[in-house]
Amino acid sequence: MGRKIVVDPVTRIEGHLRIEVEIENGKVKEAWSSGTMARGFEAMLIGRDPRDASYVTSRFCGVCYSVHQLCSARALDMAFGAQVPWGGNLIRNLVMGAQYIYDHVLHFYQLSALDYIDIMAVTEYKGRDPDLLAIKEKIVKLVKAGDPHPLLPRYKPDEFCVRDPEVVLTAVKHYLDALKMHAKARNMGAIWGGRTPHYQNIVVGGVTSYPDINQVMQFKTMLDEQKRFVDDVYVKDVIYFGTGPLWKLAKTGLGAGHRNYLVYGDFPLDPNWKELVFPSGVVYDFDHTEPKVRPFDHNKITESVKYAWYREREPVHPFDGEQVFDLDKKGAYSFVKAPRYEGRAMEVGPLARMIVKKHPVLFDFFRRGGKVGVVARHLARAIETQLMVEACYRWLDQLLVEMTKPGFKIHDTDHWEPPAEGMGYGFHEAPRGALGHWVKIRDKKIANYQAVVPSTWNASPRDEKGQRGQYEESLIGVPCPDPENPINIVRVVRSFDPCLACAIHVIDPVTNEVRKFVVE
Repeated sequence: MGRKIVVDPVTRIEGHLRIEVEIENGKVKEAWSSGTMARGFEAMLIGRDPRDASYVTSRFCGVCYSVHQLCSARALDMAFGAQVPWGGNLIRNLVMGAQYIYDHVLHFYQLSALDYIDIMAVTEYKGRDPDLLAIKEKIVKLVKAGDPHPLLPRYKPDEFCVRDPEVVLTAVKHYLDALKMHAKARNMGAIWGGRTPHYQNIVVGGVTSYPDINQVMQFKTMLDEQKRFVDDVYVKDVIYFGTGPLWKLAKTGLGAGHRNYLVYGDFPLDPNWKELVFPSGVVYDFDHTEPKVRPFDHNKITESVKYAWYREREPVHPFDGEQVFDLDKKGAYSFVKAPRYEGRAMEVGPLARMIVKKHPVLFDFFRRGGKVGVVARHLARAIETQLMVEACYRWLDQLLVEMTKPGFKIHDTDHWEPPAEGMGYGFHEAPRGALGHWVKIRDKKIANYQAVVPSTWNASPRDEKGQRGQYEESLIGVPCPDPENPINIVRVVRSFDPCLACAIHVIDPVTNEVRKFVVE
């Protein structure tokens, strides 16, 4: 039997996640992904006014907050029979587009980039750039004071950590610059969203924030600044690292997983939803060539609870899901259910979206020898951030045109009251991936509510067939030559931008000694 490592916590993610792996001959032989926090929001909604759902579900998370508000509103749109005016959809697109821009930039700089640089290389910087010298001085002072966090990880740099002093210092400068851009992107969304986190304007039937020309121009001015940062800093950094210092890592395909990809499709560019920023589709067994994209059918989704702490039952469609816990269930190891599409474990998120879209930049990366895995996920995020910025310009222009039309509307006021009976589902391509909400209404109250979130797809446990979830599968074969320094494990998990959290213990199978240390 190999050595077991329990990753707890993988910091710089959101939520509660435990990753356990078995190491044999310096590589991961087995892996288990365990969500350790029960989510009861769906159960809390039973019996409530359906219109409460978009506000309650927004509180699922304070990082990806209003993705749930939008998804919930779309489920209610269907259940209520509401037809969202194009003006309402444009404002929904713009506030969610702003969230995309903030979220992807944050993931790269604040949550992942430190996995790939040796921060102490800054002490060797001999240049004269005043900004870089100031950052070097600050970091040195923090290290001497014994308070180097969050910049100094506890694990040791390995062969994939960049050590060039100027590159490292520049990356840290961009890390700090990105913090300012986060705040500004959040302010963009608040122009119509009302506040962040947890927008207030997205409701069944559309939105509540009627736009004016000053708001449009304010959004555009802030968008111009985001575009400059995304194009001139973020994307260039991702491409520089991915095709330069990390090219060797890119070619290994570290953290590939099942190579099955699912995209619901989202962000309409026209009133009839004929053209989407992210087209829907399903790809199986991707081999780095142009894929066959199959049409998506939500009826093919099921959720398994075989190894989850829920009452035992056969896999069911989310419309028939439930939140009945069984904490003593034999063999269970996660509060995360196991969604499957046609019985297959799927990856959702930026990489899935750019593969289904067949984006030329990503496929050029593959033609040059890059493989699906951690580096490809970072590249896909950067690509789609640019796509989102450009889409926001288009939506602004369309909104200005709509505002000049007689009878301009942002809400279907004829379908505000709950129906006596109804069913609906709503989909959204959230920054982390395919998000779905399902609602049943009876006697004008919520009779059942289920949400399948991106990290449910990616972080799922095994199913009835013993099929691993995507995190689990992506860790199989990952090099871990030193159990004291499991840097590749956290690289893989973080590449998905998990909405979870973890901690790390290393168990020596000979002495059964548990060693605990923080992995930053």
